[in-house]
This record gives sequence, structure tokens and C-alpha cells, in this order.
Amino acid sequence: MSDLGDWFRSIPLITRYWFAGSIAVPLVGKLGLVSPVSLFLWPDAFIHRFQIWRPITATFFFPVGPGTGFLYLVNLYFLYQYSSRLETGAFDGRPADYMFMLLFNWICIVITGLAMDMQLLMIPLIMSVLYVWAQLNRDMIVSFWFGTRFKACYLPWVILGFNYIIGGSVINELIGNLVGHLYFFLMFKYPVDLGGRNFLSTPQFLYRWLPNRRGGVSGFGVPPASMRRAAEDQQGGGRHNWGQGFRLGDQ
Repeated sequence: MSDLGDWFRSIPLITRYWFAGSIAVPLVGKLGLVSPVSLFLWPDAFIHRFQIWRPITATFFFPVGPGTGFLYLVNLYFLYQYSSRLETGAFDGRPADYMFMLLFNWICIVITGLAMDMQLLMIPLIMSVLYVWAQLNRDMIVSFWFGTRFKACYLPWVILGFNYIIGGSVINELIGNLVGHLYFFLMFKYPVDLGGRNFLSTPQFLYRWLPNRRGGVSGFGVPPASMRRAAEDQQGGGRHNWGQGFRLGDQ
């Protein structure tokens, strides 16, 4: 038990709470301590009956059973692996920025869920995080199951196809990929690579709640275009290295 406790405490802070919630809430529903019906996202109940907890519980809840248990475990593994890698990689020392990414993706997914009558939000949020990791490490060669190897930028779409085979639906994965792409484009691609306006900025209250763990300016920041061009000339091109790559299954 001490080894399990040590492993759990070694998980990065935000990922740890997300991972624990994604185990605890399905367990509560499975044991019947709370009716699973009250954990789904139902637009009518949320909007007209003011059951405001539903977007939160729908993010953590998954109906675990004989037909869904494997899909749940696979996505729980993706949550642990890729949220940990983002939190300790591109967002290392910046928990407020990582929390803002999760909140932005979550709000987009909740709005989409209400519009499309999506009752469960766990998989879309996990896939949005995985998509951001894949884009920040897009040229990294990853190994998937059965020995297949490809660039990390294709990983979200490979997983979409894999989940379709084992789960029979791709809507959740597709929504997650699109939301992840929206965040990546607005936070990284448009302001940094294309020199556009920075539309996303971590609010100051998150920095007060989750202060940076090392020196430097809060947030990612966008250097002036002249500085970007100079840096690109020094590096021999305009490509950006957004983080350290990892191989699937590395611990």
C-alpha cells in the first residue's frame, strides 16, 4: 500500500485530482451511493431545473460495466499518461496555465455537450488534452499497440479509430480533438507561428491560486514579431519545439 501511495503522490497535482475524481465518481455511481441518473449532463435538468453540478459530475462520471469497462480503463490510462506529461512538460512550473487550458477546454466541451445532448464529458476532455500534447510533440515518433509507429501528431486520430473499434462511436473523441485544436490554435499557432493577436490569457486569480513554482513572467507570452524572426534566424528556421517528446507506455 505504501508503494501505491507513493505512486499516487508522485502524480502531478492537477492530474492527481482529476485522476482521483475520475475513479471516485464512477465508483460512487457503481456502488449506488448516488443515483447515476443525477450524474449525467442533461440540458433540461441543468438549464430549467438548475442542477448546476451536472457539467462537473458528467466530466468525472463514466458508466462502468461489462461492456464499457475496457474503454473506461483505456481512457483512464490516457488521462494519467498525457495529462501528467503536459503538466510536467510544456506546462512545467505553470500550474495556473495548465488549469486554464483545462477550464477552457472544459467550457467548450460543456457548451458543445448542451447543444448536442452529450451526457458524458470524460472522454472529450481527455482527448482534448491528448490532442494538445500530440501537437506540442508533433514530430516525435510514437509506438502504439501492435508495434505500429507514426508521428505523434497522428495519435489523436489513431486513438479515435481505435476507440471506434472497441466502443462503436467517435463523437466524443472527435469533439475532444476539435476542442484541443481550438485551444492549440488560439494559444500557440495563431499568435506565435502566424504573428496574430493572443486571444487567450490566463486570468490573474488563477496565478494567485496556483502561483508559478519558478521565476519568470506568468503565462506563455508572445514575443514581438521582430524578436520571433530573429530567434528563427538563429535557430535556422521557423519551426518551434514545444516540449519534450515521449513514447507511448514510458513511465
